[in-house]
Amino acid sequence: MKPVHHFCTLFDCNYLLKGVVMLQTLRQWCPTAEVEVLCMDSQTQRLLQTLALPGVTTLSLQTMEDEDLLRVKPGRSIAEYCWTLSASLCWYLMRNRPGVEMLTYLDADLMFFSPVEPLFDEIGGKSIAIIEHRFTPRLRHLEAYGLYNVEWVSFRRDADGLHCLQRWRDQCIEWCFARLEDGKLGDQKYLDSWPQDYPSVHVLQHKGAGVAPWNYPNHQFREAGGAIFVDEAPLLFYHFHQFQLLTGMRYDHVSAVYSADAPPPASVYRRYEVALESVLNTIRAIEPGFNGGIRPAAAVLARRMIQRVIPVGIKNLIRRAGFQPW
Repeated sequence: MKPVHHFCTLFDCNYLLKGVVMLQTLRQWCPTAEVEVLCMDSQTQRLLQTLALPGVTTLSLQTMEDEDLLRVKPGRSIAEYCWTLSASLCWYLMRNRPGVEMLTYLDADLMFFSPVEPLFDEIGGKSIAIIEHRFTPRLRHLEAYGLYNVEWVSFRRDADGLHCLQRWRDQCIEWCFARLEDGKLGDQKYLDSWPQDYPSVHVLQHKGAGVAPWNYPNHQFREAGGAIFVDEAPLLFYHFHQFQLLTGMRYDHVSAVYSADAPPPASVYRRYEVALESVLNTIRAIEPGFNGGIRPAAAVLARRMIQRVIPVGIKNLIRRAGFQPW
């Protein structure tokens, strides 16, 4: 009998389509997955409950918000508050789900392509698991914004795992903003010190995990037997950072800052598009006219054109100020 793997994530109606793709593909490749979804609005919770996805349980924001979160909420943007909640969600579940021995937080904009068991085999008995950005050489300067990405973060119910999680929660409540300041940036920069601070941290090494716009040019992609391979390894999951659904069933894959080295892997993005279209059709059968997360094509494409002609020097100044629009 395969072990149950516990996961959690959070999203609102603007990420609902992406979140459902993540949940469906996770369950496809990890049949024992049990996922708790923190729903950032009532529409998301209502639609997820109607979908009744296997292994998925919903949690309302009001259920888990405590005095600490409510105190800092007014001073943070929606994105910053979501980042604040990632650690708090994990902490809440570890305190209120005593049967969970290991919990993994996942970003909503992932898609799984093959079994994830190799990652748990890698983690073994370690207390904490994180994954590096693995930036391309041209983008290595972005390590200043965080060596690791909060797309997959695992905590075991032991001394190191719980201590690290509680500290991360406290740090995110104290400071979690979309700017680089005093060695901090959102929720992810805090992870930089974990391998030094905790003796039981594992940094995931599988080439097929954590593939994303900032590292795909490092790899060769090929299809064989219905599977996608990253160099010699099967693609486990891809992080569709910046991917936008546009009106007219059009898509904006990545910004020029990522595609400058190589175009995005077409086979990977094609499968994501098909999955999103399927979910959109399902959601619209429940709620006709649903447009959560779908942006006007003309406005987005015009912005991309403007970004391409902004001088590199100005872009660098903006980045050094802590803003990452590209």
